[in-house]
Amino acid sequence: MLIKKIEEYYSKEHNLNCAETILYAANDVYKLGLDKNALKMAAGFGGGMGIDSVCGALTGGIMVLGVLFVKDRAHESDRVKTLEKEFLNRYRDKMGDINCPQLKEKHHNDEVRCLNVIKEAGIILDDIVKRELSC
Repeated sequence: MLIKKIEEYYSKEHNLNCAETILYAANDVYKLGLDKNALKMAAGFGGGMGIDSVCGALTGGIMVLGVLFVKDRAHESDRVKTLEKEFLNRYRDKMGDINCPQLKEKHHNDEVRCLNVIKEAGIILDDIVKRELSC
């Protein structure tokens, strides 16, 4: 379900960046309850935060983990940090990197743009979320 929403949102119709795509899709699928104003928080994370750093699909996924698994503040437990580490490590193992330029070099093309990069983040994120919500 998350992957279908990612495909829907990463279209010319919606014109979202990688981070926005993950957050919008997760908002729908996991019923996060984020309004349009809250969704705008992901806008600055595309293109590796605009400076070719960590991929926006990953920062968007970390936002989702925060919304789902933090009650009030990150420092209340190590849960979100543990989940973030798992998310990023699994992604790096699968895709070879977590930074935007290296991912684009290996996985981007003019036809699908960054869709495969975003979908892989979605697959890993969905696996973690489903596991953790079933506990």
